[in-house]
Amino acid sequence: MRIRSPLAGVFRSALLLAGLALAVPATAATCPSLLDKTFRSLDTGKSENLCRYAGKVILVVNTASHCGFSPQERGLQHLQAEYGPQGFVVLGFPSNDFFQEFSNPQSILPYSQARYGVQFPLFDPSHVRGSDANPLFAQLIRESGTSPKWNFYKYLIDRQGKVVGVYSSLTSPDDKALNARIRKLLAQQP
Repeated sequence: MRIRSPLAGVFRSALLLAGLALAVPATAATCPSLLDKTFRSLDTGKSENLCRYAGKVILVVNTASHCGFSPQERGLQHLQAEYGPQGFVVLGFPSNDFFQEFSNPQSILPYSQARYGVQFPLFDPSHVRGSDANPLFAQLIRESGTSPKWNFYKYLIDRQGKVVGVYSSLTSPDDKALNARIRKLLAQQP
């Protein structure tokens, strides 16, 4: 005859709850709505959910290969290299909204890599303003009250997934105030 401990039922319930917690993806509970969007990577060609960047400080930038500001990609890559190990990422969203992007999306990444050394994530070209804005930019615009006026507009997002700054095309990646804000956000743990 087997003797049952009164704690056996509690133990079984705890195991069941732990199993259920493991079955639910962590990103569902921890991903801010701003990041819960999927875009196709220019690098891999695969769809990528931005929840993978949850908990990081993020700089979202609308890029364009033939823009006079496109040399900023070199500076953006420098930011990525300098602050990436601390939990920072640049996310580039090529757009032809201002008529300065390649018509062939397959040309964008090789051009940016060869010319500016870009290694930060770039996604398929999309609209970043107006009623056709991709879901991320539509939400960035709603939350910040600011739509991109030109290429290389920058939206700074904190570790909690909140827009904390918008920077115009004229703000270069080496801007002292931008860098100070990034460092301050990185110092704040999630």
